[in-house]
Amino acid sequence: MPILVEPTTAVHRSFLEAWDELPSSDERWMGASGFRERWTREQVEDPGEFARMVEAIRADADERIPPPPDLVHQTTLWFVDDGVEWLGRLAIRHTLTPPLLELGGHIGYCVRPSARRRGHATQMLHQSLPIAARLGIDPALVTCDTGNEASRKVILAAGGELEDERHGKLRFWVATHMS
Repeated sequence: MPILVEPTTAVHRSFLEAWDELPSSDERWMGASGFRERWTREQVEDPGEFARMVEAIRADADERIPPPPDLVHQTTLWFVDDGVEWLGRLAIRHTLTPPLLELGGHIGYCVRPSARRRGHATQMLHQSLPIAARLGIDPALVTCDTGNEASRKVILAAGGELEDERHGKLRFWVATHMS
């Protein structure tokens, strides 16, 4: 069964395959940025650069390292099957800036196109809630585009309660502590 894990170099091959499946507008979901650097698809083909990117993504969660202005610490997790098959990415933002409170939320996720419609996003969000709770987040704000019916269903399946719609985004609050 796929699980959320810290970014790892073990998924290098499938990570590149997944990147190739996504339209360029979704490249941001590949975790191809740290606080201070962005990587291109060509750069991360190199195993050394991929390892450097993995470490930078992990460092974004380190509260001892101050983020640049307008950014927040985030824990990025990869949804991986059998230790090597990269299926998706989930980010938990530790705090919310005004724009994140308005539109982005605490938790964002993406599943690679070839792995969609198999319940992976639902599993990712469910698996992330205890992690968010350990980070002191309860409830978590999770948003989706108003027209994204699949994501809306994922959030509702996790117990999301709709607060409102703003700027084309539905804003849901999801309890992270299971009662």
